[in-house]
Amino acid sequence: MSSRSATKGPGTVRSLSERVLPPIFLGSGFIGIWYLISYGILEPRRRFLLRPPHEVLQVGFLDWDNFSPILRALWSSTKVAMIGLGIAICIGFVLATLMSQAKIVERAIFPFAVTLQAIPILAIVPLISFWFGTGQTSRVVVCVIISLFPIIMNTLFGLQSADRGLHDLFTLHHAGRMTRMRKLMFPSALPAVFAGLRISAGLSVIGAIVGDFFFGKGDAGIGQLLRKHASQLAGEELLAAVLMSSALGVTVFLFFGWIQERAIGRWYETTTGVD
Repeated sequence: MSSRSATKGPGTVRSLSERVLPPIFLGSGFIGIWYLISYGILEPRRRFLLRPPHEVLQVGFLDWDNFSPILRALWSSTKVAMIGLGIAICIGFVLATLMSQAKIVERAIFPFAVTLQAIPILAIVPLISFWFGTGQTSRVVVCVIISLFPIIMNTLFGLQSADRGLHDLFTLHHAGRMTRMRKLMFPSALPAVFAGLRISAGLSVIGAIVGDFFFGKGDAGIGQLLRKHASQLAGEELLAAVLMSSALGVTVFLFFGWIQERAIGRWYETTTGVD
């Protein structure tokens, strides 16, 4: 083994341990607090409010009759979230590009984008159900509404953050609008774009779950399952569904982080605080 490999090995182990051990320790602390609340704070007759972790694992995950409906509902919500996110990405990129090219377009669109973000979903549920029904289409609409704003704002910020000196250089070489967009503005915008995508990806999962609560027709999503278990006071199945919903959000977030690493990780580095 070469000296280079010998030095690389311990560094890799150290880097892996620094990434893995902190969440393990923190997760162990959460589980300890969970047990403390279940057995130390809650009385036995009220323990259904927060079942201990091993009971959630046994009933919610290891019992296939309980776990299989969670997987089916999770897959239904995943499809809704991905469709809504895809539509939000297309709309957000188009609007942000138009806003970056003309100030009058930015001034026209920006107030409505902020208004869309500020409107409570509950307030427009009757309108959504009236226009799109109470099935999967309405759930997708909720996902689009919730996840659209971060894509627009982050993409616009990225497009407008290209170095002014480079803009002057492109002007000096008589570069056209499309050349400037393709070779300067879009590459400069990629870090901000991916930040917006990661935020919106998590929001799309929330939108799919929220939509399930309001619109019950079609395939049962994870939101409908959560409401069902809550009404039946099925604590183990409820917590299992909550954990799987969280896992879906984390998976989608990490997936877009992986895409970001593949797309711009070679040339873009972020700075962090002092270790």
